[in-house]
Amino acid sequence: MITVEATINASLATVWECFNQPEHVINWCFASDDWHAPRATGDLKVGGQFTTRMEAKDGSFGFDLTGYYDEIVPNALVKYHLEDYRNVEVHFSEKDNEVHIVEKFDPESENPQDMQQMGWQMILNNFKKYVESL
Repeated sequence: MITVEATINASLATVWECFNQPEHVINWCFASDDWHAPRATGDLKVGGQFTTRMEAKDGSFGFDLTGYYDEIVPNALVKYHLEDYRNVEVHFSEKDNEVHIVEKFDPESENPQDMQQMGWQMILNNFKKYVESL
């Protein structure tokens, strides 16, 4: 598994909502400023599905990231699997009005693992920037 993490200066309730609600996901779920997430859907319950459209702003490339929720512990844990059956787990812990997120995921075989880690870390950094700007 590959691990990325960040500490966000915000309440756990805010972090949880921004991480899981589609109206927030569209504001942060991309790795660089030349990409965006024009739409997202989500049904945050075990067995529920989410999809986030990620695409280059110039329209040159894009894809849907689709997953299915396997386990949810409100304000603490989200486990899901992607359409290609890779597993992802996201742990949330709060201390002194900061939230530490640890995200672990199975790598895919198409790209080098360090590149995948960097991309997911950039998305998590973008999440931190978005939440702290609210």
